[in-house]
Amino acid sequence: MQQQSTFMAWVTRMPLIKRWALMHCFQEENISEHSHQVAIIAHLLTVIKNKRYGGSLNPDRAAVVAIYHEISETKLQDLNSKTKYHNPEFTRAYKKLEHIAEQECLKTIPADLRQEFAGLLVQDNVEKEYKSIVKAADILAAYIKSLNELRFHNDEFTHVQEGLKTTIDELCLTMPEVKDFMDIFCDSCTTTFDKISG
Repeated sequence: MQQQSTFMAWVTRMPLIKRWALMHCFQEENISEHSHQVAIIAHLLTVIKNKRYGGSLNPDRAAVVAIYHEISETKLQDLNSKTKYHNPEFTRAYKKLEHIAEQECLKTIPADLRQEFAGLLVQDNVEKEYKSIVKAADILAAYIKSLNELRFHNDEFTHVQEGLKTTIDELCLTMPEVKDFMDIFCDSCTTTFDKISG
């Protein structure tokens, strides 16, 4: 009889963790939904990078890294980025908590399978190139969220959208795949169902 692992409990509890908890939202979002969207965007960014800009990353790996990138929040919950990056000392302390939570999650995997997950669950182990793609996808997903909230006249997200747009403009200077995403896909993210249906 093999010992039961709590790993899937970490995963199945992700839909319970609310994002943007300190803000009024027209449409609530949880970390499971967010991670799914980030995975799709990371996959797309990697395909663009490879096909158009000579990249050689694996889009599937980018997507899987993105699926797990918020796993620590199952234990810590979502923290507003303004709070998280308020000052360097607080950021370091919170990053340490995230690392501890990721290590705890990794230890729930049976020992003979653990190595396969070490580079997915523990963000310090993720290769720099994949980390960059997932971070860009994370920012783009938050930007799309802000656009959707603003579409329904939720001015709580005005400053969020402005701040993220500045960050995205900076990313576009070094990541042409992000610029392509913005040019080709971003505006249509708020398209209505009727328009999608033709």
